[in-house]
Amino acid sequence: MNHPPTGTPVSTLHDAIPWHQQLRRSQIVQSLEAVQDLIAISLCLGLFGVMVLQLKRTFSTLFSTSEFHEVTADSLFILILVELFRLLIIYLQEQRVSIGVAVEIAIVSVLREVIVRGVLETDWQQILAVCLFLMTMALLMVVRVWLPPTFAGFDPEAQVSARMRQHQE
Repeated sequence: MNHPPTGTPVSTLHDAIPWHQQLRRSQIVQSLEAVQDLIAISLCLGLFGVMVLQLKRTFSTLFSTSEFHEVTADSLFILILVELFRLLIIYLQEQRVSIGVAVEIAIVSVLREVIVRGVLETDWQQILAVCLFLMTMALLMVVRVWLPPTFAGFDPEAQVSARMRQHQE
C-alpha cells in the first residue's frame, strides 16, 4: 500500500480519490444519515405516545388511590421520558448526543429505581453501588465542562465535514 509522504496536506489526499468514488461515498453517507434521522423521528413519536399513555395512567392512579410512592414513581418515569425526548430532539438538531442530558437521564433513572424499591428494603451493597454510580455521574457533569470546546459552539467534526464538502464542490 502506497502511503503519501509525511507533511502532505489532507486536501491533496482527498483529491487523490476519484470523483465518482467521492460522489458515491457522499451519497451513501447522506442515505445512512437520512435513515438514522428517520429512526430518531420514529423514536420521538413512540416516546410521545408512551408519555401520553403514562400521563393517563398517572392521573388515574392519582385520583383512584392516595399512594404517594406510586404517584412519585410514575411522575419520575414521565420526567425520564421527557428527558429522553429532549435528548432525541437535540440529536436531530445538532447531530450529536448531549452528554449533560444523558447524564441527567441516568441520574433520574437511578433515583427513580431507588424510590420505587424503597431505600429501607434495598441491600447495603446496592445502596453503595448506587452511591458510587451517582458520584461518577456527578463527576461526569463537572468534567464535561472541561472537555474539548465542542460545548462552546465549536464543533471540530463539523469543521472537518465542511472542509470535505468544499473539496467535493
